[in-house]
Amino acid sequence: MKIPLSISGKIQESLSNYYDYIIEVIPRIALGIFIVVVGVLIAQLITNFYRNKFLKKANDALMARFLAQAVKTILIIITIMLALEAAGLSNIATGILTAAGGAAIILGFAFQDIGKNFLAGIILAFNRPFNVNDTIQISDIFGKVKALNFRYTHIKTSDGRDIYIPNSDVLTKPVENYTADGFYRNEFIVGIGYEDNIESAKRLILEVIQSHPDVIQNDINHENFVAETELAASTVNLKVFFWVNTVDYRVSSRILRGIIIKNVKEALSDAGFNLPADITELKLYGNEEDIPLKVRKDPRDLLPPNNS
Repeated sequence: MKIPLSISGKIQESLSNYYDYIIEVIPRIALGIFIVVVGVLIAQLITNFYRNKFLKKANDALMARFLAQAVKTILIIITIMLALEAAGLSNIATGILTAAGGAAIILGFAFQDIGKNFLAGIILAFNRPFNVNDTIQISDIFGKVKALNFRYTHIKTSDGRDIYIPNSDVLTKPVENYTADGFYRNEFIVGIGYEDNIESAKRLILEVIQSHPDVIQNDINHENFVAETELAASTVNLKVFFWVNTVDYRVSSRILRGIIIKNVKEALSDAGFNLPADITELKLYGNEEDIPLKVRKDPRDLLPPNNS
């Protein structure tokens, strides 16, 4: 007949059993921890190798960076699952996967915006209307694309601000790409006098444009031209269109445009064309007797007469 153990005996027996079990599983747990550490290091090395070697040769830098992040995440998940299996905790691994599936559904409803941006980031990694360093505009945000992450797109504005746009907005809103094909058309208006010869002015403006080395020339698809656009109050307005390369949008759209405007103005002035200012009309209404206007005399009239 087996004599029942006392409470203290049961505790000692339980501790002894747990001690034996812990001694047995410690090597496997240590192996699992070792696998996690080594796996994370290997994942980091593979990711760094990919970035340093292949990123330089990639035609799509945004895609390469996105895939590097994805590869690292997948390798770490695989490492954790292998570590749990090696530690004899395969049941825990199965439970984690099951719980992760259920949690994903719950979190999907709780964090819809985060999930939406994440999925949009995956779509944009494979299909998007811009690349790194492209100049784009989304709604009222204008700047250069610097990075594409899982949740947002990083844009650097021309005034130095860093803006992070949710990927869902990038995916659903219109995107204006100013540098996709490398060409951008600049334009401005110049007014000449009604008495000036329009065709001569147009020829002179085209000569000025074509003489600048940074303006696209002799390209059928990107033609520079000048057209009459308006008969204004005091001028005949000519609209000037010219194409430039947009490797650096700031230079092509701001600096070069200013240089062309200056050159056109100087050439027209040197050639004797009038560049009239707008005419201002002054009116006297019924309750006004005169215009309070004071005309200053020529300072030379104030000099004493030369008696010599």
